[in-house]
Amino acid sequence: MRPDSSQSAPHIPVLILPLIDAAAPIAGTWIDGTFGAGGYSKYLLDAGADQVIGIDRDPSVFAMAADWAPQFGDRLQLVQDTFSNLDQTADAVDGVVLDIGVSSMQIDQAERGFSFQKDGPLDMRMGDTGPTAADLVNSASAEQIADILYNYGEERASRRIAKMIVARREEAPFERTLELAGVVERCLPRAKPGQSHPATRSFQALRIAVNGEYDQLVQGLAAAERVLRPGGILAVVTFHSVEDRIVKRFFQARTGTQAGSRYAPLVEEVPAQFTMQSRKAIKASKEELGANPRARSAKLRIGRRTEAPALPVDPRSLGVPQLPQRRAS
Repeated sequence: MRPDSSQSAPHIPVLILPLIDAAAPIAGTWIDGTFGAGGYSKYLLDAGADQVIGIDRDPSVFAMAADWAPQFGDRLQLVQDTFSNLDQTADAVDGVVLDIGVSSMQIDQAERGFSFQKDGPLDMRMGDTGPTAADLVNSASAEQIADILYNYGEERASRRIAKMIVARREEAPFERTLELAGVVERCLPRAKPGQSHPATRSFQALRIAVNGEYDQLVQGLAAAERVLRPGGILAVVTFHSVEDRIVKRFFQARTGTQAGSRYAPLVEEVPAQFTMQSRKAIKASKEELGANPRARSAKLRIGRRTEAPALPVDPRSLGVPQLPQRRAS
């Protein structure tokens, strides 16, 4: 989840100061592939970027930026699209920043349908097109739903929950978030103090499936590799172990040696597409955690583009969870 501040306080994006320090000097054209509340774009512009192209699939974020975006004039360009297409917004850029996942700004909006603690339409789309979560749970087979819950949410009770969902929708189709959350809760033990809500993993899995988030991440990383100039920076912030694993393996595969896997044999050393700014992921400082506890799970990985040509990406080699191929019921 991408942390966000409330509207009454300035939005300070997670790990922005380590990013600015690692990428200094900030200059040229940058792409903020997950514009959201605009925090990264603002900091990059203030730090010296000549232009920032802000991309987001959610058109509502641009309406919320209307009161401050004009102050930057032509230096800030806003584009409604998915960040998997970011290389179509410019011929070449000096930096790309991606803040992966759903923002708490979106979760706090009950009408978006992301929250299992607020009643709203069962939507979960980050944009305004395509099937909703309600469409998915009301039409997919029990096997398909279980596959999504297990592979995308690591939910061990996936089969039991999926069977309960199918049984419940025979009475009436799912329309609201709390309807689904109630079904999931009845399938699992009551959460103990300090534990996450029982519906956390299921809602995460459905959100990832609805938005194609893992595919978007892989395609976005590949697009960034194609569009970055030599010396350009790719900075990626993740909040979930699977997303961080994908980013980590991407950079590992792009720093000199393509590792072998059960899907692809070990191949000879190839020119590196990136050099790493830090061997390990950068985490929030004590000071940042004190100001924003939600940053505790955040990890920042930064690579600098070389002159080597871009390569194709195999999602399986990056550890992207794969759903079994099943026919629709």
